[in-house]
Amino acid sequence: MNQDLSIVSLIMHASLAVQLVIAGLLLVSLASWSVIFGKLIGLNQVKRRNDAFEAEFWSGKNLNDLYQAVGNRTDGAPLERIFASGMREFMKLREKRVTDTGALLDAARRAMRASFQRELDALESNLSFLASVGSVSPYVGLFGTIWGIMHAFVGLSNLQQVTLATVAPGIAEALVATAIGLFAAIPAVLAYNRFARQIDRSAITLETFIEEFSNILQRNATSQQ
Repeated sequence: MNQDLSIVSLIMHASLAVQLVIAGLLLVSLASWSVIFGKLIGLNQVKRRNDAFEAEFWSGKNLNDLYQAVGNRTDGAPLERIFASGMREFMKLREKRVTDTGALLDAARRAMRASFQRELDALESNLSFLASVGSVSPYVGLFGTIWGIMHAFVGLSNLQQVTLATVAPGIAEALVATAIGLFAAIPAVLAYNRFARQIDRSAITLETFIEEFSNILQRNATSQQ
């Protein structure tokens, strides 16, 4: 007897528990792909905006003029917000006639560090979800497979003669869960590794800018004493 062993047919004939596992894995896979595309677009946009601001910053533009321009932007880069936070704190203390270079620099650096942490948290958003999908999905699929195989063998226990033709469909139905678990996990793991590297590079860029801008503020504070 010819049996239909297509993926759809196997899922339709699987036990309810296996079907629930497969449905859950498909939903998780869909959610992870949504996160992957959103993260891909977002990180590329962050890099493009950071590069644009860095080019503007090192073009020799007056810091006060640049600060005024950055303050009017609603879709600025992380570098812009770090620059604005440091410049804001620096100017606030200068208006209070604080002349100690160390106090000025420490306050600006603390403000930039706090802004840096907020930007890093924003860059890492949803990254833990991809890590969870990549690590948990294979085990969820394996659970569905084990349950399906148990269900298949329980059904075969009432048969007097068991052949490969009677065993194969039940085992194939169960193995679909493992396959879909891997289908959900592999893209999530690959995306997580790629995004983690991109975020590390962005973090290095932000930290380097903080150090360079701190040196500029120190020179300005020293020259105006």
